[in-house]
Amino acid sequence: MQRSWDEAVNLMRERIEGTIRQVNEGFPHWADPHTGIWRTTENGDWTGGYWLGMLWLVSREEGGARYRRLAETVCARLAPRITDDTAFKGATFYYGAGLGSLLAGSESARALGLAAASDLKRRFNPSLGLVPLGAKAEEGSQVGQTASSIDSLVVSLLLFWAARQSGDLETKDIAKRHTARVLSLHQREDGAFIQSSKLDPKTGELLERYTHKGYSANSVWARAQAWGVLGATISCLSGGIDESFLAAAVKGADWWIDHAPADGVSYWDFDDPAAPNTERDTAATAFMTSTLLKLSSIVPSEGQRRKYRDAAEKAATALVGGFLTPVRPEDRRPVGMLVEGCFNKREDSRREDFINNAELIFGSYYLFEALLILSGRLQPSDV
Repeated sequence: MQRSWDEAVNLMRERIEGTIRQVNEGFPHWADPHTGIWRTTENGDWTGGYWLGMLWLVSREEGGARYRRLAETVCARLAPRITDDTAFKGATFYYGAGLGSLLAGSESARALGLAAASDLKRRFNPSLGLVPLGAKAEEGSQVGQTASSIDSLVVSLLLFWAARQSGDLETKDIAKRHTARVLSLHQREDGAFIQSSKLDPKTGELLERYTHKGYSANSVWARAQAWGVLGATISCLSGGIDESFLAAAVKGADWWIDHAPADGVSYWDFDDPAAPNTERDTAATAFMTSTLLKLSSIVPSEGQRRKYRDAAEKAATALVGGFLTPVRPEDRRPVGMLVEGCFNKREDSRREDFINNAELIFGSYYLFEALLILSGRLQPSDV
């Protein structure tokens, strides 16, 4: 189904309205792809900030004042999580609070974001060279206190933002050290990212690296690849161009483009031998679509800029044409749902994440962000 970027934005705005009507106290986590009914989390988990991010984004649109008021109210509910021992609150507070400051000038959101960043800063472990996952991280209790993952680059997003806001050079230095260490641990020579690592608690030596949410221990899980490129790219946008971070982003983006299906919409894991008869992951693709648009704004050559912009436009076209409801004229599902997000299909996943075809709030956020950039209503450096 052919749609303009503005038409797709309007569909997603309708979905935002429907979510507001449906969700009261909780935070949207994932929605049934047939009914659109949201499964929510009470405290936001690691995904709650993305719902707030959508509200902050739409607060810039016409009639946005009421979205800002709602976002202020919802953002305040994040306060109890400021001191949670989890690296993944970097995403919660960057998208949930940092964007409130960047996009809406919210002082209360800024204060919450800075408080969470301060807590993450003190959790930096010099022996490991990074902020470890933490006991309350999604898989922290299973993998231990000396573990890291490519997903933990969300720490860098929050710390670089906080350093810009506060002018604190120590915060910026920790953000750079964390980014450099996580990228060096998890990116292979060919540009692919492996998800997780286990480190020696005394020396920081790499003991093991593996993928625990993908097809196999050595496979390239699609969201791991997207997390790696996203973290490296936004670190450059927010912390200033670092040539090693930019090189990691370029290698990771090139690997994705070379290995993605023809329409640009990835499978849940690049190494699943059942492909093409396996799940897509529209959420990972939405991550990468937004990130490619950001990367295209900072790479030095016109050829690179065109390459990443073209790849982003191809993926976005496929997402809005084939996976954003309604996908056909007779489709009677709620409009504006990005379906076929594969949260976690492994039997050992958390029960709240065990779904292989859903609307995922973080996938919806990144597609909405990408569409606003493509339609000229948002600049890559804004977020």
